[in-house]
Amino acid sequence: MSRTFLAKNPSVLTFLLILAIFTLGVTILSEAYGVAFVSTSFVKTLGKTLCLCLVALAMDLVWGYAGILSLGHMAFFAIGGYMLGMWLMYARTEEIVVAALAQGVLPATAEEIRQGIATQIFGVVGASEFPAIWVFAHSFWMQLALVVLVPGVLAAVFGWLAFRSRVTGVYLSILTQAMTLALALYLFQNDSGLRGNNGLSGLQNLPGLDGVSQDRLSVWFLWASAAALGLGYALVAWVVSGKFGSVIRAIRDDEQRVRFLGYSVEGYKLFVFTLTAVIAAIAGALYYPQAGIINPAELAPIASIYLAVWVAIGGRGRLYGAVIGAAFVSVVSSWFTGGRVPDVPLGVYTVQWVDWWSVVLGLSFVLVTLFAPKGIGGLFDLWQGVKSPDRKGAALGPDDGALMEREAQE
Repeated sequence: MSRTFLAKNPSVLTFLLILAIFTLGVTILSEAYGVAFVSTSFVKTLGKTLCLCLVALAMDLVWGYAGILSLGHMAFFAIGGYMLGMWLMYARTEEIVVAALAQGVLPATAEEIRQGIATQIFGVVGASEFPAIWVFAHSFWMQLALVVLVPGVLAAVFGWLAFRSRVTGVYLSILTQAMTLALALYLFQNDSGLRGNNGLSGLQNLPGLDGVSQDRLSVWFLWASAAALGLGYALVAWVVSGKFGSVIRAIRDDEQRVRFLGYSVEGYKLFVFTLTAVIAAIAGALYYPQAGIINPAELAPIASIYLAVWVAIGGRGRLYGAVIGAAFVSVVSSWFTGGRVPDVPLGVYTVQWVDWWSVVLGLSFVLVTLFAPKGIGGLFDLWQGVKSPDRKGAALGPDDGALMEREAQE
C-alpha cells in the first residue's frame, strides 16, 4: 500500500494506532505479562471480540459498500474454525494416544496410532475411522490452506450461481440464509464427519505447548487477532478507496445504471462476496481456539442475523462503524449474559438480563433503523461537522444508512 493511499486515508493510520495502543494496554494489564489487573478469561473475551470485529468488517464491505445483505457470512466464519479445529483436535489427540501407547511392551505402529486417534475422536458418535474430509488433518499447513480455500470455493460457487441469475435484494438474503441453514443441518448429523452436535472440542490446548500457560496463550491470541484485524482493516480500506470502491458503491446505489455503463456487475459482486467470505473464515480460525469449542449451532442463521445487527448499530458504510458496533455489542453482551447485571424485580415478574438480552438487542436494532440509520458511526459525522449536501430536494439514493452524503461532496 502506497504512501498516497495512507495520505488520502488518515483514518487507517488512526485506527491502527488505536488498535496498537489497545493491544499494548491489555498486554500490560494481563496476568501473563503485566500487573494482573485484567483476568485471563477477559483477555480471551477481548481477543474473541477482535475476531468478531474482523468478520463485521467483512460484513460491512459486502453489505454497507456493495449492497449485498448476506445472512450467511457467519457460516464462513464457522467453516474457518472447523478447518483449523480439525488439525488442533487431531494433533492434540495424537499426543495423548502416543503417550498412552508408549506404556505398552511393544512400540506402537503408525497404523495403531492412527486407529487410536480415530477411535478417540469419533468414538463419541459411534465411529472408529477417519472420514475422507480428515485426509489432511495431520498437516497444519494444509489445514491452514483449507481455512482459505474451502470457504472461498463455497462462496465463489454460491455467488456465481446467484449473481449470474441476477438474484438481488431480499431474495438473495433468503438464499444466503437457506445455504447457512442447510449447512448447519448437515453438520448436526453424526455421519457428517465433524462429530455432529458434539462438534470439535479442546481447541484451546495447542499441540506442543503444554508448558505454556493459558494466560500466555490468551495474550498470544490477542496479538494474532489484533494483527489480523489491523491487516484486514487496511486491506478493506484500500479496496473501497479507489476506483473499485466507487464501482461497488455505484452498484449498491443503482445496479442497473452501472450495468448499462458496461461494468461487469456480477464480477464485482462475486469478488466482494468471495473476499469477504475468506476474511470471515480467517476471523473464525482465530476465534474458536480462544473459545475452545465449535459445534453446528455456531452456523445457525441467527448468528448471521446478529452480525447484520452489529454492523447496523455501528453504522454500515463506515469501516470504523462496523468495528465499533461489533466491539460494543460483544462486550455489552458478555456483561449482560455473564450475570454481572443485577436482575430487576418488578413485583409479579423479575427481569433476568440473561434471558432478556436478545430482546434488548433486537429493540436496539429497530430503534437504530428507525431513528439513527447511520448508527454509532454517525456520531463521528457530527463531531467532524459533516453535513448532507444541498440536493435541492432530490433524493440521496435508496440507502440512507450509507455514506452517500459524504460521497456526494467528494
